Amino acid sequence: MYPTTDIWGNHYILKRCHTCRAVFLTPFPSQEMLAEAYDESYYGCTEKKFKGPVEKVLDIFRRQRARKVSKLLPQGGAVLDMGCGNGYFLMSLLKYGTYRLYGSELDGKSAQRASQFKEINLTTQKLTAKSFQAGTFDVITLFHVFEHLTEPKEMLSHIIRFLKTDGHLVVSFPNIGSFQSRLFKGSWLHLDPPRHLFFFEMDHFEQLMKFHQFELIHKSTFSAEQNPYGFIQSFLNLFCKKREVLFESIKGNNTYLKGYPKYKLLLQKLFFALVFPFAILGDALMSVFGKGATVEFVFRKKGVK
Repeated sequence: MYPTTDIWGNHYILKRCHTCRAVFLTPFPSQEMLAEAYDESYYGCTEKKFKGPVEKVLDIFRRQRARKVSKLLPQGGAVLDMGCGNGYFLMSLLKYGTYRLYGSELDGKSAQRASQFKEINLTTQKLTAKSFQAGTFDVITLFHVFEHLTEPKEMLSHIIRFLKTDGHLVVSFPNIGSFQSRLFKGSWLHLDPPRHLFFFEMDHFEQLMKFHQFELIHKSTFSAEQNPYGFIQSFLNLFCKKREVLFESIKGNNTYLKGYPKYKLLLQKLFFALVFPFAILGDALMSVFGKGATVEFVFRKKGVK
């Protein structure tokens, strides 16, 4: 399809599988490359992942997600958040009812943050078919996690096993068929190589889940949390030799920013402040046509006939 480059200067090409129609990164990154991509800077170099008021804004979106997911959960129900980050989404669910909270997260700073909540049953081990009994969960969520999986087919089989019949799966990921993807191509923020390994267009993912006996309940490509910022950073990537500068700056990644002129970073921040309201309006318009930069699905697991 087209080439792209990660922040370390490694080159990749995005290709499409003719069987499942997934778009994938090639060559597949080595274990060493993935270890570098998920070093401490990925999880934020300060007490929280992002600096300043950004985390507080993200907490608002986490609470909104929790409110929506709580409507899918019976009182006392069990929920598994795969890639639970700092655990704040799970904890926010308790504002809406009494639930059993489970989270999985790679060992690192995010897992350390989540481990502070005794209400969360946290695992940092790789999930296997034996991690939980069949039909344990009423809801399983993956918010921008699916595209990171090195073995998505295996993980999907685990999800099917862990989820109760009539339980719900909530999953979100970058929309490779979006306006942003087609406009920015290799400069698109949500490619995030080499962490994002594969992508689906909406229709292809729906067909995949239908094959596995999941009924589509809801889908949306509007995200004030993800999409406007994605547009702005991708636009900046077109004109800056160093990609993702603004994004890495709000994570406090001073190693990546070493030697980068401060005035250029300031100009990028000013550009962000000026353009952000228009980026939200643009995303709202694109979402009307299903072309927003990210997509969120809600599926119900049907019983086997």
